[in-house]
Amino acid sequence: MTQEAALKVLQSGRNVFLTGEPGAGKTYTINLFKHWLEDKGIHPEMTASTGIAATHINGVTIHSWSGIGIKETLKDSDVQLILQKPYVVNRILGAKVLIIDEISMLNAKTLDNINTVVRAVKAQIDPHYGDKAFGGIQVIFVGDFFQLPPVTKFGLAKFAFESQAWPHADPAICYLTEQHRQDDPEFLDILTSLRAGKIEQRHKDRLKKCVRKAPAGITRLFTHNADVDLVNEEELAKIEGEERTFRMSSSGIPFMIEILKKNCLSPEELNLKIGATVMFTRNNFEEGYVNGTLGTVVDYYGNSPVVKTHDRSMITVKRTDWEIEENGYSKAKITQIPLRLAWAITVHKCQGMSLDAATINLASAFEFGQGYVALSRVRSLEGLYLEGINVKAFEMHPTVVKKDGAFRKLSEI
Repeated sequence: MTQEAALKVLQSGRNVFLTGEPGAGKTYTINLFKHWLEDKGIHPEMTASTGIAATHINGVTIHSWSGIGIKETLKDSDVQLILQKPYVVNRILGAKVLIIDEISMLNAKTLDNINTVVRAVKAQIDPHYGDKAFGGIQVIFVGDFFQLPPVTKFGLAKFAFESQAWPHADPAICYLTEQHRQDDPEFLDILTSLRAGKIEQRHKDRLKKCVRKAPAGITRLFTHNADVDLVNEEELAKIEGEERTFRMSSSGIPFMIEILKKNCLSPEELNLKIGATVMFTRNNFEEGYVNGTLGTVVDYYGNSPVVKTHDRSMITVKRTDWEIEENGYSKAKITQIPLRLAWAITVHKCQGMSLDAATINLASAFEFGQGYVALSRVRSLEGLYLEGINVKAFEMHPTVVKKDGAFRKLSEI
């Protein structure tokens, strides 16, 4: 399905599951839908399953929006407590469109809990709404179940499509099939085969050729935060010269500010030196960069670093905002240079990024889809450098492989 066709389905008012391979344009399509709604005076509720994903869309976590917080089990008494919170009730009552991004990381029980709360709130106005999925709000699930799976305190959990709320919502499936990240046919064949659970020896042999030493300045992807912090600190210390610090500013509701700070990919204090390898942490197509664009700090222009990207563009990087919006109004805002040190980053935090090149160590991959997520961040085999890889890196969750085939057929219909 094309982005234009998906947009028409979104505009129809139906509940929708918008999915597709990495780089298919899910975020772009949702932004088109958001602007279309706003032109009609409708402000969609922008939420996501994780804090990092929420910052990318100027929203909040679905847990915060619905009032369920960190609870994994929701009792009747918990629902009654939520119904006594005016700010949650008013937010839900005013909602016409609910967008939930990164649906793959939201487990089935949590989605059912959200459905229960929203229906209970809506039923206070009219019992008829209590019978409808999500109280009659148009709900848009966005994501790719081949990405990192949902996790609970007790390990892996059931996927959102295995919940009772999913069939109740009966979402139209919009499976985007265009590719806007990879234009390397050989690499696309590997990723498509990996996604279908049909990886062959020839694919593995080709990937083995990518086990090679990367040139300086290529970002390394790790599975653990400790490795990332150590590499970035060590590499910055090796560079001689003045270190400049860019501090984050903020305004708005204090607890919301803390949520933004915690999940922003740019740090509160960004320490840079000329020669530092950096990565952009926001999309700004007008300025010529996207989330994941790599480059090197080469100079400063006033209070702005100047970054030379891998395609040799020179970008003067201005401070930008991350916001939490509600009904078109800013509730909290932080402002920072949209960069982070990028000698290393975790696989988890690179979701949604498009990397020109990356060094990936999958020797310690421990989850289904972790290898696929990491590999699919990179635009081409030319930019792929592997330090290690194991059998687990090639494994996809069998439940998702089977369900994905059904999603594709439903989208065609």
